[in-house]
Amino acid sequence: MQKKFLALFLSVIFIFTLVGCSGNNNESKESDQAQPPVEQVADDKVAAAEKILMDQLQPLPEFNQGEKIGILVITLANPYWATLKESYESAADELGVNVEVMAAPTEGDTKSQLETLMAMTAKDYQGLILSPVEPFNLVPGVVAANKKDIKVVNLGPGIDVNAVKEAGGKIDGRITVNFEEQGQRAAEYIVDKIGKDGGKVAIIQGIPGAGQSEGRTAGARKVFENTTGIELVSVQPGNWDRNTAYNITTNLLQAHPDIKGIFCCNDVMALAAADALTAAGKREGRIIFGVDFIDEAKEAIGTGKLDGSIAYSMDAYAKAGIILCLKTIQDMEVPQVNSPLEVVTKENIQEYQNWH
Repeated sequence: MQKKFLALFLSVIFIFTLVGCSGNNNESKESDQAQPPVEQVADDKVAAAEKILMDQLQPLPEFNQGEKIGILVITLANPYWATLKESYESAADELGVNVEVMAAPTEGDTKSQLETLMAMTAKDYQGLILSPVEPFNLVPGVVAANKKDIKVVNLGPGIDVNAVKEAGGKIDGRITVNFEEQGQRAAEYIVDKIGKDGGKVAIIQGIPGAGQSEGRTAGARKVFENTTGIELVSVQPGNWDRNTAYNITTNLLQAHPDIKGIFCCNDVMALAAADALTAAGKREGRIIFGVDFIDEAKEAIGTGKLDGSIAYSMDAYAKAGIILCLKTIQDMEVPQVNSPLEVVTKENIQEYQNWH
């Protein structure tokens, strides 16, 4: 009798165990199903960024009209601008317009960029989208475009509006990102990771006078200089150049071997700074942050080479730029448009693997 009772008791325990395990498995599966794949998260983030831009651009212009738009970027030698060129071309196909993307041969070639723009004003473009090397170098080209009744949209780094006005010209539309906010948010991450003990930090700028360089530097400087325990020991121009940034970082390590964080005004320089720290055997424990979230930076954040980058969707940005230009061509009311920002770090990089 006792044996039968024991057998029955063990059978009941076994059944309850099976039911419990089955329930846990179902809960696990339901939990897995509730979490979207990382690719979907990235697509959703891009869609959200595009919606913010499209909301600012309402009402939208007519599409598929075949307008011809010339686009002048800074240089295709920089992977950021090369990627943006691809985004422009993809958006043009989607919107039914014709675009031609031109550029200066190198990052700081203000003269060549102006010469390229002057040549573009002789073509039959209905609109131009311009991203200048610095605020003043394209002013004569803007005036020349105005005289040909070609609409002019300024995307990204600012063309000095007062200088254009004094020269007898005008900018018809403007689309940008908040450069100061980019520097601010990067610096806030660096400060947070350094922690309450504080430490020394540095900024590697782009080309002096360039709008994105000045804005990012100002934003980061404000955070660093207003945070107790943080000492900003160096602000130097890296000119968007990998070798220059590498050498600056090497010299920084010699002067300040205990430096804890470096903000670079673009990813190319941030990658160079990380290389210099690695070569010196001092990468560990130091925070390196960039801007633009180029493909090489995405890979570097994933491997831990970089700590993070400030991103904005280039596909959405380029599409918004073309739409704004179409609004000027179609004589619609034109707003100023600002692109939303994302802070991509080693903690959330998986959410941005499909970012574009």
